[in-house]
Amino acid sequence: MLINDDLTQPVVVHAGKMDWIPSPAAGVDRRMLFRIGDEVARATSIVRYAPDSAFPRHVHKGGEEILVLDGVFEDEHGTYPAGSYFRNPPGTSHVPAAKVGCTIFVRLWQFRENDLMQIVRKPGEGQHMTPRPGASSSLLLFQDAHEKISLEDWTTNAQVTLPNPDGLEILVVRGGLRIGDEQLERQSWCRLPAGHELRATVGPEGATVWVREAALLHADAPKLPN
Repeated sequence: MLINDDLTQPVVVHAGKMDWIPSPAAGVDRRMLFRIGDEVARATSIVRYAPDSAFPRHVHKGGEEILVLDGVFEDEHGTYPAGSYFRNPPGTSHVPAAKVGCTIFVRLWQFRENDLMQIVRKPGEGQHMTPRPGASSSLLLFQDAHEKISLEDWTTNAQVTLPNPDGLEILVVRGGLRIGDEQLERQSWCRLPAGHELRATVGPEGATVWVREAALLHADAPKLPN
């Protein structure tokens, strides 16, 4: 399966308007934003867990990155309310579930092969950075020499510009904004190849935006199984 697999092209997906697609686990549905592969895939998705649903234990051979959008996500290691962010590097495993239900943003098989740092950020945790022009706050969730992940609050009606030397992804977590002719609302996702600067006009309710500044796919990302 191939979905938005051409990384040389800008992509905007209005995930909040997409139908939910059932996963192999009962009560777990997906909105697929990017995918290369079938059930084991290099993928970016919005995933919804119904109350009392769970996914079988699995090993993250290619790594897993999650932002909890609403509800409470959980596994045998703890509970993660909306606003939680974590990175499960290659080789980790867990049994994801949601007693009260939740919606999460997930990136799979997109780690660097030697990125073995496991991170758990509960809501509000991280390094508070000086916000960029047009933003009121910026929380650094993860950064190394290859990648920077932040959660930013953008101000009502502001003009926000993000330079893009390496590659850029954003997810609208709350509120809305406009990029060119595209109106992005909650759960809208945008991916821009290097060199495509992002210029956004924030809506009247402001916006909370997850921002990833890095190559769209690391050269040393783990290879998918045949």
